[in-house]
Amino acid sequence: MNWVQHAVTSAPEVFLLLSVAIGTLLGRIRIRGFAVGAATCTLIAAVVLGQLGTFVIPPLLKSMLFGLFVFTIGYRSGPEFFASLSLQTLNQVVLALVIGGTGLVVVLAFAHILHFDAGTAAGIAAGSLTQTSMMGTASGALESLGLPAQVLKQQQANIAAAYAVTYILGYIIVMLFVPFVAPKLMGVDLKEEAAKLEASLSGGAEGKTGNLAYRKFQARAYLVSVAAGRTVKQLEEQIGLRTVVERVLRDGKDIDPHVDTTLRAGDEILLVGPSAAIVAAEATIGEEIEGEHVMRSVAGGVVEVFVTARELHGRTLSEIAAGLGDTPRGIFLRSLVRRGQEVPVTPATRIYVGDVMTLIGLTQDVSRVVPKVGQAINSADRTDIAFLAGGLAVGLLVGLFSLTVGSIPLTLGGGGGALVAGLICGWLRTRRPTMGAFPPAAQQSVSDIGLGGFLAAIGLANGPAALAAIQAQGFTLLLVGVVVTLTPLIVGTLFAHRVLRINPVIVCGALAGAMTVDAAVKGSCEVAQSQTPVLGVAVPYAIANVLLTVLGPIIVGLVVVS
Repeated sequence: MNWVQHAVTSAPEVFLLLSVAIGTLLGRIRIRGFAVGAATCTLIAAVVLGQLGTFVIPPLLKSMLFGLFVFTIGYRSGPEFFASLSLQTLNQVVLALVIGGTGLVVVLAFAHILHFDAGTAAGIAAGSLTQTSMMGTASGALESLGLPAQVLKQQQANIAAAYAVTYILGYIIVMLFVPFVAPKLMGVDLKEEAAKLEASLSGGAEGKTGNLAYRKFQARAYLVSVAAGRTVKQLEEQIGLRTVVERVLRDGKDIDPHVDTTLRAGDEILLVGPSAAIVAAEATIGEEIEGEHVMRSVAGGVVEVFVTARELHGRTLSEIAAGLGDTPRGIFLRSLVRRGQEVPVTPATRIYVGDVMTLIGLTQDVSRVVPKVGQAINSADRTDIAFLAGGLAVGLLVGLFSLTVGSIPLTLGGGGGALVAGLICGWLRTRRPTMGAFPPAAQQSVSDIGLGGFLAAIGLANGPAALAAIQAQGFTLLLVGVVVTLTPLIVGTLFAHRVLRINPVIVCGALAGAMTVDAAVKGSCEVAQSQTPVLGVAVPYAIANVLLTVLGPIIVGLVVVS
């Protein structure tokens, strides 16, 4: 085994990468649809490999990896977080705060009763509340306390041990509680409530021409005869289903297809809209023609748009369409995605910053409406490394500042500073779309590498101590973790239903968002046989990502003081 010891001493980075690789592969394995996830598997793999010897992982490497991960969380959540601070979404913000606050109180109570150290308490909170980033901010807070090296190492090992024991069961509890237990606590049938919500959202009303709505889209050319003497607006309203006259040729020349333009016999028009309406339009307009000359230079486009316009946050599609006037004329909404889940599209569907709209229409129409909604997602965009590195550097500097209360220094630490920097940079990107490009695929890669590398470093450096802590306190940690997970869920469900009076379907989505467990959203949608639970995810998810991350230093500070 000499060669193993030599590798441990000379090239610990090999084992760090192996931990990430093994953890990622194990995290993909699904049993009856459930997967533990890469984060927990990476930590466990690192703890196991950590038994091979004494690993020395440079603190600089851990700080950089965690900083990249937390900065990315902030960047993703920044637009939603700041947009959520409004009266329209106040009840969902309050719910996220209640769940996070309840979790904090329960953790501190157990820490006092069972005499847990700060590391153990923070690890329980990170695992039970399913927020991995709390590990890093708590670890940074411990480093700022000036503890003896051996004490610091043991407490960081306790974070890893408590997290490893509590996270998997905490995740499973949230995944099962939200779709199955929460509806019973509220005394409702989730499927029936979802059907009622869908009916209330659609309202049975047909949206007006120009609304952002979609059915299979196409364009056809017609020679005006029957429609002669009608205005463009009258024709569009007669055909219905949001069809739009995009082009009018009269005597071979383009004329303005304004809504008040009166059509004449012999005009050639290009009609755009849902297939059902376009195919049946001949009887209303006149015969369909080949129309290649009408269609030339009129290109269609499909664009994914990241919603950043704060003035749209929390408003319904019908309100947005009315507010935009003629701007969305000829634009159709093919799909709406929130936190990776497709959202039902109805006139009453609310739009939130951070949603992704897929817009379809003629290129000139799409390019007209995109700036009013947000930013077009371009897979060819390159990450603005200067913006990313500069923002992260400023955040790490902010994390150095501390406020001493008594003998305890309170500080955000590098992780908290990076989070704040990410929030601000993500928000700035929405204000100035020409700066700070950080495409979603790049965000995911940086986040995965940063989190995986950080967890691997923690597990390798503290492997033996973490394993000893698990063996000594594993059962106790497990029981405590169950209570810490369940209590905020129960309190949150009852508070949302009885005090805030939130729709039960929205409550389920909000609970999943506040605990940042995507699988709970999917489970709710399956039980409800509807995508409506997704409507409650966005705001609590954004608030929870920030709130739970900053709980790490708070728990460390309060446990040390007590």
